[in-house]
Amino acid sequence: MTTLWDTTGSAVVKELAAQRRTGGAVLSGVALTLVVVADESRVTEAEEAATHAAEMHPCRVLIVVRRQIEAPVPRLDAEVQIGGRLGPGEAVVLRMYGRLALHAESVVLPLLAADAPVVAWWHGAPPERMATDALAVIADRRITDSSMADDPVAALRVRAEDYAPGDTDLAWTRSTDWRAVLASSLDSVSGRRGDPVVVRGARVEGDPRSATAQLLAGWLASRCGCPVDVKPGERSPGGSGITGVTMQLDQDEEVRVVADRRGGAVISQPYRPDATVALPERVLGDLLSEELRRLDPDEPFSDSLEVATGLTGLSDRSSNREHVWFDPAEENGGNGARAAAAATAPTVPGDSEDADEVAESGEHDGGDDETTAKDAVTP
Repeated sequence: MTTLWDTTGSAVVKELAAQRRTGGAVLSGVALTLVVVADESRVTEAEEAATHAAEMHPCRVLIVVRRQIEAPVPRLDAEVQIGGRLGPGEAVVLRMYGRLALHAESVVLPLLAADAPVVAWWHGAPPERMATDALAVIADRRITDSSMADDPVAALRVRAEDYAPGDTDLAWTRSTDWRAVLASSLDSVSGRRGDPVVVRGARVEGDPRSATAQLLAGWLASRCGCPVDVKPGERSPGGSGITGVTMQLDQDEEVRVVADRRGGAVISQPYRPDATVALPERVLGDLLSEELRRLDPDEPFSDSLEVATGLTGLSDRSSNREHVWFDPAEENGGNGARAAAAATAPTVPGDSEDADEVAESGEHDGGDDETTAKDAVTP
């Protein structure tokens, strides 16, 4: 790993090329560029998840850490590595200070893998409007996580209001195993009968404030055409926010799936003994890897989001966004969440002695012929 202090985007590109030549590592068959946006407090979690995803999907990982935008001097610090702790491919961690953090795309664009899709993932609070972040505009697919918000249900509505085909949410990904178990249970009943099954109604038990529980209820309602409620469960739900699902079928039958708190679920259905299936709580890296498997619009997600929020016509919207500039430092303007994060972010270190421990073993790039980040940013 090489660390470049107070550097420029062009210096990062040169260092990446130099490491390929000296290390003999060549990234071939890259599937995509994964751009991760994370706060400093969540960088470690984001790195672990991105490393896991990079092992499953060959990609170039760019981790963008926007620090204090109010810093008087714009600055860029970068960690460049190939085949290191961030996976077998190429990875760059970009820490941006001052006004440079508002123009992260100017550093990211030259680092994108050629002729490969771009996926952006916000491990934290995303912009209230994706169009205000150029990283969302250039991305082919955008991943957020409403479960991390103070009010996940309200965050779902924000995502629906700002939705464009290509958006997805890890709260939706957490419901994948539940959806698979429910679908297979109905297939089992249909196979026994020899006829299609009609779902008359359903109930999701768990935390009504859980974005995953609301999206699962939306999925059932959109697929079965029946009302689905989210009710508090008798037990405390796990990370998914769901403890069980009950479906009322035609012919006065009922199918019930209940999590057993041991990484599995018990399926109860008519005329058959109870069965136990695997239903583990998945780590963040697994969720991210699943979302990288597809780069086309996720129509089941948009249908579920419509039902969960009451908004319609999400899949009919244009997938293209036009960048809308705003300055979060202006009074009464911009994204309040990002402005608050910027206000509490750490200050710019005066020199390498006060820098992050994660970068202290790297090398300092102090070339006099390079243009500094502060000269490249327009005030």
